[in-house]
Amino acid sequence: MNNAGQLSRRQILAAAGCAGLAALTGCGGGDDGGDAKDLSKKRHGAMQDYRAGQPFKASEPLSFSVLHNINPVYPLKNNWLFWKELTRRTGVTLKPVGVPLTDYEKKRSVLIGSGDAPFLIPKTYHPSEVAFVSSGAILPVSDYLHLMPHFRDKVKRWKLEPELDSIRQADGRFYLLPGLHEKVRSGYSLALRTDVLDKLGLDLPTTWDEVYQVFKAIKQEYPDKYPFSDRWSQNTPYPAAALFSYLGQAYGVRAGWTYDNISWDETAQKFVFTGATDAFRQMITYVRKLVAEKLVDPESFTQTDDDAAQKLLGEKSFAISANPQVLVQEYRYNLNKQVKGARIEMIPVPLGPAGPVVLGGARLENGVMISSKALKSDSFVAMMQFVDWLWYSDEGQRFARWGVEGVTYTRSGGRYRPKPGISLMGSDPDAPKDLQKDYGFYNGVFAYGGSWELVSSMFGPDEQKFQAAMTRRSQLPIAPAHPLQSVEQEQASLWETPLRDTVTQNTLKFVLGKRPLSEWDDYLAELKAKNLQQLVDLHNKAHERYKKENG
Repeated sequence: MNNAGQLSRRQILAAAGCAGLAALTGCGGGDDGGDAKDLSKKRHGAMQDYRAGQPFKASEPLSFSVLHNINPVYPLKNNWLFWKELTRRTGVTLKPVGVPLTDYEKKRSVLIGSGDAPFLIPKTYHPSEVAFVSSGAILPVSDYLHLMPHFRDKVKRWKLEPELDSIRQADGRFYLLPGLHEKVRSGYSLALRTDVLDKLGLDLPTTWDEVYQVFKAIKQEYPDKYPFSDRWSQNTPYPAAALFSYLGQAYGVRAGWTYDNISWDETAQKFVFTGATDAFRQMITYVRKLVAEKLVDPESFTQTDDDAAQKLLGEKSFAISANPQVLVQEYRYNLNKQVKGARIEMIPVPLGPAGPVVLGGARLENGVMISSKALKSDSFVAMMQFVDWLWYSDEGQRFARWGVEGVTYTRSGGRYRPKPGISLMGSDPDAPKDLQKDYGFYNGVFAYGGSWELVSSMFGPDEQKFQAAMTRRSQLPIAPAHPLQSVEQEQASLWETPLRDTVTQNTLKFVLGKRPLSEWDDYLAELKAKNLQQLVDLHNKAHERYKKENG
């Protein structure tokens, strides 16, 4: 269910020598794109006058292959209504190449490397696409945005140009069509047993200082238990990946799933090394205090998700990291069955030194790569129009999320509801049908991004309350473009992993007390010995070069 861990390596590879950002047409071809002169022969099935706000319907029946990530929560079925209705509406039949979730990235690499990849390669997280750029196996999709009016319209209206700059490569192009969000959607925070807080006369905490006080009060009442035992430390290189992601946000730093070695310091107007900043040290110091005072279970940083959940259900702990889906479907559902009177709530991310903020640049989601083979197809233009409609039009996004109005959902006054007898993410556990499992809608391969009106239509009451609080917060500045040239990128990649590993390993040592925080300066020296300064200098040099060349 969780995808955030795949976002942890947010390397920014931006434009070099391509200034036409506002036009969003890529380099070298003006409004017609780089290969425009050849596209006149590639219009089989295309619409003659396709524009924003218009449905796509192929003029001839077409079919395209698509790599399909098989989520075990809703395994791929060929009889889904999604496939049948998509063909009825668009004239396009998608031919899924199914790959299990656990093997997706590996299998994708093998298929692309062998030249056997499907035309459409969705569920790709930046910077995964970078590995396929030099071989020419995937298209520089920014060259073909003139074929995608819905994509261009959303970028312009939502002012997403800076975010797109962040995924451009050294040639000024980008090779991934990302999901586009109107607003930042926050995903994770702390969930607490509110019945226990009520019993102790405690209010829900709004700051991390208050979280500490709440945990201390719970510990005093239950001295043989840990107030907080956490999950999401497995299948990720970073311990307690969710906790550090949202706690780091309170300190204004990227940590956990969102960690990146390089961060933009808005005050200093330069790039710095994240794991060496004072804010990063303050974050670690806070967690160390919780662990030292036995307010956090030390197994939080190594245990499985099931072990963490079982401690919550067995009342060995009273708080845990959550997202809205696991809050309702897992914690609350099981607590209601096992613990009489138990109530649990996910709170807005507690505030810290950075104030009421969310991380910048979070309005892009995973996206679609296009195989270079697709450009040889005589229906290439129609395929790009189809991609634009399904993934980027309001109509296509609504279809991918909710399905067919009157069949799988109803809509009244802007409010969406599954039809009676159909459950959406546990909304009706006794319903005979499930929107994802039985119909194929709200499938992560196709349903992401969109207007806040549409994205929020999937929210249950808990998430509506959570997101209402989070959307009032300010977005931290997005890092400016700083494209690395190919030789620089090769050098940076050699430094990145040893530095990241040093940060990750020492984060765990510091919070568990296996290394005293008095050795912070020694830790910084170890990072410097692994080329910290050289990596930072490389990015700052690239930033200065870009400013000079592009104004």
